Amino acid sequence: MSERRSSWTLAAFAAPCLPLAALGLPLVVYLPEYYVSDLGLSLSMVGSAFLLVRVADIILDPILGGLMDTTRTRLGRFRPWLLAAAPVLMLAAYFLFMAKPGIGPLYLWGWLVVCYVGYSMAVLSHTAWGAVLSPDYQQRSRVYGWWSAGNVVGMILVLLLPPLLAIVFKGDHAAGIQAMGWLIIALLPLTFLLASAVVGETNVPPVRHQAGLKQYLGLIKRPSVQILLFADLLMGLAPGIAGALFFFFFERIKGFDKGEAGVLLLIYFVAALGGSPIWPLLAKKIGKHKALAVAALIYAFVQFATVFTPSGMSVIGTLILVLAGLPYSAAPLLVRSMMADLGDEERLVSGVDRTGLLYAVVNGTVKLGYALAIGVFIVLGKLGFDPKVPSAQGDTALIALYAVAPAVLGLLVCAVILRYPLDATAHAEIRRQLDERDAAEPLPSPSPEPHVAPLASPKPAAE
Repeated sequence: MSERRSSWTLAAFAAPCLPLAALGLPLVVYLPEYYVSDLGLSLSMVGSAFLLVRVADIILDPILGGLMDTTRTRLGRFRPWLLAAAPVLMLAAYFLFMAKPGIGPLYLWGWLVVCYVGYSMAVLSHTAWGAVLSPDYQQRSRVYGWWSAGNVVGMILVLLLPPLLAIVFKGDHAAGIQAMGWLIIALLPLTFLLASAVVGETNVPPVRHQAGLKQYLGLIKRPSVQILLFADLLMGLAPGIAGALFFFFFERIKGFDKGEAGVLLLIYFVAALGGSPIWPLLAKKIGKHKALAVAALIYAFVQFATVFTPSGMSVIGTLILVLAGLPYSAAPLLVRSMMADLGDEERLVSGVDRTGLLYAVVNGTVKLGYALAIGVFIVLGKLGFDPKVPSAQGDTALIALYAVAPAVLGLLVCAVILRYPLDATAHAEIRRQLDERDAAEPLPSPSPEPHVAPLASPKPAAE
């Protein structure tokens, strides 16, 4: 029976999700629209900047993943990278969220580069760290269930700021954006230090393997990895597109003002928080990949239904938003849990722990999905949409891209993920073989909780 981490330990582990999600959501939903509408940059320029910087940043992931797999310190493999990311992100958040009218394209490009370097370091180290907290098929869903809940809470916190400022302090949209930045800057050091102090890492022997681009590409070639990554790409791209167009859709098509649209987005993510415990429970009943297929099917149906909701606030419209929010947390937590299972499969086949590289693979997929989602701004502009001048052609394009395209992607996810081969039975056999091999050639044991002891440092084997 594998060790069951306490709820307190998992809550501390999930704490860094608060500032990371509070930063990640505005990078997709708020900042692109803010740089166009309030700071005066062109729609195509902003779309290109967010798209190309994030795509270019994908190249960084295999480098970082390989470095993490070869890192050995008293704090472990992943915690040093998480702590190093905090000051980078604090600096980037300040300049991106405190930008003033008159800034140019180079300002946006430069600080996006800094932001995404720090963001890659933090997200990759944090998610890979979660993979080594338990070897159990079901417990991994629980670990990433807490991780997913932390992400949604972070989104809710950042979403609360603009309406609260508008109500209490009569702040404008720019004040709300700046408040988001200050929240992120305050939470980064507090949560990163809390997680690093409370939650341990599994001791591992000194590295004796290569971990670079060749190994990264080798992992991508594996059929089970390809299925998982393709499903994750589509399931990230669908809500990414909807998120990027959320304010345009509800202001232009449904007649809400910006503050009311912000409340709707808050409802959506409160529902997503409610969905966080549902998907690990469903995965326990029917398996992780089947639970993801169910979530994708629900998402597709409900996203398409938003076209038919009445304008203005209504019970039907609110219910549709709640139902659309429930599946939001499914893909992030289930895919990362399944990637941890693939890590066991990889270690059985190759004899090598490639946790960092595996999460570099999934991190790259997420980045690509959200980069392509921001690129929808370019497509929308080409189809005749103008954020300042309504037109029938532009509005039709907005409806199609907000509701229909994500629904189609959700259906594709359902079809793809049902072909995934590594279920609970197959993973149990992998763990049995690993446990037998590890018993014959013992590895350092998992850390207690909390654990901040030095890593074991046995002498290297003779060449």
